[in-house]
Amino acid sequence: MRFKNRDVEKEERQHGDGRQQDEGGSPLYAGFRDRIAHFTWPWFACTMSTGAVAVVLSQTPNTFAGLMTIGKIFFIFDLVLFVLFTGFITTRFILVPEKLPASLHHPVEGLFFGAYWVSVSLILNSMQAYGVPSTGPWLVKAIEILFWIYCAVVLLVAIFQYFVLFKEERLNVADAMPAWIFPIYPLLVVGPMAGTFIPSQPQDAAYPMWVGAIMMQGLAWTVALMMYAIYTQRLMSSTLPAAPTRPGMYVSVGPAGYTSAGLISLGMRAPSVLPRNVFTTSSIPDGDIVEAACIIAGVFILLFSFWFFCISTVAVVSGLRQMTFTLNWWAFVFPNAGLTLAAIQLGKAFGNSPGINGVCSALTILLIIMWLITAAFNIRAVYRGEVMWPGKTEDKDMKRKGVAVRWGAYAA
Repeated sequence: MRFKNRDVEKEERQHGDGRQQDEGGSPLYAGFRDRIAHFTWPWFACTMSTGAVAVVLSQTPNTFAGLMTIGKIFFIFDLVLFVLFTGFITTRFILVPEKLPASLHHPVEGLFFGAYWVSVSLILNSMQAYGVPSTGPWLVKAIEILFWIYCAVVLLVAIFQYFVLFKEERLNVADAMPAWIFPIYPLLVVGPMAGTFIPSQPQDAAYPMWVGAIMMQGLAWTVALMMYAIYTQRLMSSTLPAAPTRPGMYVSVGPAGYTSAGLISLGMRAPSVLPRNVFTTSSIPDGDIVEAACIIAGVFILLFSFWFFCISTVAVVSGLRQMTFTLNWWAFVFPNAGLTLAAIQLGKAFGNSPGINGVCSALTILLIIMWLITAAFNIRAVYRGEVMWPGKTEDKDMKRKGVAVRWGAYAA
């Protein structure tokens, strides 16, 4: 089976059937196997966004009958997409084995390897929200084990992927993007994830989970803050990203948003988790002190996330007429879900403030709308051969970079 890209009929009318490439050098026809060979890591931004919507729906205030059902639908759909996408990218590496190491070393595609692990985190989060209330204690224990396995794996990913970038690549600061944060992104969601898990965990499991989550969140936020500085330097000294890639600027919203959500959530869990005098010998329980400190820290960071949201929105609107679909569009959803989760936790910290909860409900609705819009444009782009097409994906320059990727049926 062969697919045509969106310009093929026009090209055939002008040049006849013999013309095999468009003006950009991409083939006018591609078979299913050719297209699968260009299924890249950024596709997991879709599962990140779908999982993030499911998590937000499980926590959003002002609930109504059927809301949990909608959340479960997003969760199940996310599971289906994750299994499907994992099968696609596995098939890609079976068809072209050289692309596995090449994709992890690539300065653009490789950064999105973290999106796979963030997707795993959001699936675990949804398992807690939608699965634990309907199952027995076995799932609670399974989630505890999976939490620590996840932390170990993503810590290794953060160490070795940054090491490869430091050793093998020389990225230009003038081209810095928030995607440089992606190798540490899987650790940025550990705090909110643990804050969701802890209430159902027994004390002997909740305490180490709380401590581990604080440590992981601290590492992730510190690294993200350094990347923020590089990205801000680029914005100050160079031009804005090209219009089609500007939705990717929203990635900068996520680190502060998820960190704020994690700190506030973990802070509110502290009184029930921490022993009375684990840090001090004062008359005030340590959990109460930590709770106040974490909430203040979360509130302190929250507006930083909102500031980047405003900067990104203005940049996207200013280039709206030049925008075409790229997988960066999924950044309309998953980073802003972090900001929404932070606002939800803020509302809880301030005694379920009706005003804050109303804003959270509005943000939740906007997230679902943006998910639907992005999904529609993504399906359209696949149909028109604008993504997952030889010469039009993140791996298009692998051959030029000297990576030993076979050319021919699975053209790079």
